Amino acid sequence: MATLRRIPSFKYLFWAVDTLAIFFAFVIAMYFLRSDASLSFAEFLGKSGDLISIYFCLSLLFIIIFKYNGLYRINIIITRAAHLASLFKAFYYGILNIVLVSLIIEDSEIIDPRFMVFVFVLIVVPTMYLLRIEALRYLFIRFSNSSFKRNVLILGDGKAGKMLATKLMYENPIGLNIVGFVDDRKAINEEVVIGKKVIGHFQDIEDLIDRNDIDELIIADDDSNSERVLEVIDTCKRLNVNVRVSSELFDIVGKRLVTEKYADIPVIDVSSHYNNSVTLGLKRTIDVIVTLIAVIFLAPLMIIITFLIKVSSPGPVLFHQIRVGRHGREFKFYKFRSMKVIDGEDEDRKKLMLEFMNDTSVKSKIINDTRVTWIGQILRRTSLDELPQLFNVLKGEMSLVGPRPCLPYEYENYDEW
Repeated sequence: MATLRRIPSFKYLFWAVDTLAIFFAFVIAMYFLRSDASLSFAEFLGKSGDLISIYFCLSLLFIIIFKYNGLYRINIIITRAAHLASLFKAFYYGILNIVLVSLIIEDSEIIDPRFMVFVFVLIVVPTMYLLRIEALRYLFIRFSNSSFKRNVLILGDGKAGKMLATKLMYENPIGLNIVGFVDDRKAINEEVVIGKKVIGHFQDIEDLIDRNDIDELIIADDDSNSERVLEVIDTCKRLNVNVRVSSELFDIVGKRLVTEKYADIPVIDVSSHYNNSVTLGLKRTIDVIVTLIAVIFLAPLMIIITFLIKVSSPGPVLFHQIRVGRHGREFKFYKFRSMKVIDGEDEDRKKLMLEFMNDTSVKSKIINDTRVTWIGQILRRTSLDELPQLFNVLKGEMSLVGPRPCLPYEYENYDEW
């Protein structure tokens, strides 16, 4: 009998909290919509057993909807914007089910189901924001390297695998511990990236997984043949270990991949479907409207920040740089100044950045923390230093949603693709 796939421990926490929070929102919404306002909360629960069972099952259905909308993926959990977008999308599909249930219980004498969706949304959205995007996200990052740590083995020494291991040495908010590499082309204990070595060969995978308590295996060898990949997948399935694939190709294909089948052969469509005048025009319209509203509402806050920057240290309120935008166009990129003004230090930073880009072994610190002002530390921690970029958006140089514009010397040192 096959064993169940090993589930990351953090998912149990998210599942439990999600179920209880959604069920809590349903119960509170039902209580607000009770037909007999004289009933106490305990009396209402005693009379509503059948309805409570229905909405508990609906809460479990929401967990399935959350899963299929990526709300238990690490990259979604640690990114506020993506997290919030996925949450709203999941609620959209979930609300359709609430409407269906409300129609079924339309004649209920216990609650008035007509306003169920409205009251439920008013309760569940702020509740889930506070619990998921703030509290659970904080706990996940805080305990990612202890309670939620996952041991990872990388098969092959492809560029994608090396980059993953290197990045996790410097920044690791997702609790992955790279144990080592498996590579037949290298000797055991041969270093692949700094601090990470080959710990075995292909035929040792089963023993390595057992001996190192491996939770996940990443295939990062672009030269592996299909038979070997299938064998690895079968081995990991038998040993209850997750398998993921990383490749250099993922860096150069579009972010929106569409999978189809031609005569049962899977193919991935990497052509662009979104860069047309209609969608770009709509995107620009939304950018302008949302940014104007944001500037109006945030104007008092920006005035306060301006005053605090002026009293914290001498120098201009705004810091600006030349950045490279769409189609290689240069523009002035604005931020609130968060550092003391020191002549010549930007050139030193540029040299360190170029070394870092061209040599992954460089550990030099790029930001001189001694330059950061007290208000600058707050602005950086809360990302409020980026508020002036709203004016870049209004000028059409940036978009509210898009890649961060790079510096000219970074642009010049990018690979051609």
